[in-house]
Amino acid sequence: MGDSDWRPFIYGGLASIVAEFGTFPIDTTKTRLQIQGQKIDPRHVELRYTGMVDCFVKTSQQEGIKALYCGIWPAVLRQATYGTIKFGTYYSLKSWIAANRADGGSIEHLPTNTFCAAFAGGLSSAIANPTDVLKVRMQVGDEKRGLVRCFGEIYRLEGVRGLWRGVGATSQRAGVIAAVELPAYDACKKRLTPALGDSPLNHFASSLIASLGSAVASTPLDVIRTRLMNQRKLKGQVVKSTEKIYKGTIDCFLQTVRNEGFLALYKGFVPTWLRMGPWNIIFFLTYEQLKILY
Repeated sequence: MGDSDWRPFIYGGLASIVAEFGTFPIDTTKTRLQIQGQKIDPRHVELRYTGMVDCFVKTSQQEGIKALYCGIWPAVLRQATYGTIKFGTYYSLKSWIAANRADGGSIEHLPTNTFCAAFAGGLSSAIANPTDVLKVRMQVGDEKRGLVRCFGEIYRLEGVRGLWRGVGATSQRAGVIAAVELPAYDACKKRLTPALGDSPLNHFASSLIASLGSAVASTPLDVIRTRLMNQRKLKGQVVKSTEKIYKGTIDCFLQTVRNEGFLALYKGFVPTWLRMGPWNIIFFLTYEQLKILY
């Protein structure tokens, strides 16, 4: 940070966009699995899909392959902001702290890395929240308009708050993912370097291990933030006594567990992990190669 090195920000944004394109259909199935079966939302009470493969096949057959990439542009826009800020802040901040620590220790210091990752994840996710809302709405299939028109419609009907719906759960989820994923990747990479060297095989194995931990830790918050983002509350609208909505993260958590059981918090876990694995592999391989190129 002290030498104003912007390369981690640029590499993080570019690698995030590449990874997003490669894994987006899996993310679409995850989102659709997470919003189904809600007792309080009449639009999504029905259990339409039995799992990831069934969701993938039915969506392709009923709506076309293109539907699996519905929401890709807000997702790319999200990664251009979220990925750039998250990875750039993490790598720059931990380098700066390591350089200024009194003990002059190694840059790979677990408590420092965990703090930097959680801070970077939460901050970047909060800033990029409107793009996440757009992505979720388009993935569910309710929004057929383009990116700009969808953004305008949400702002017109729901106001600024509509674009930051679910920001609490989103930031918490991103903080948890980053706090587990980034230090785990760095620790695994360091541990495997004597045997594998700083090689693509090392980057592959480290990113796969880091993905499992982050998927287990983050899926409940991912379910909650997806449901919060997908619900609509129009400006000036008085909620009817017969109409139920989630009031926030805790209320969504309690109602989901009460109405659907604890395992409902892990709806979409398989596609979450199967997406995180390839996503991280593509990201870290791309990121490491960009470091070598420049």
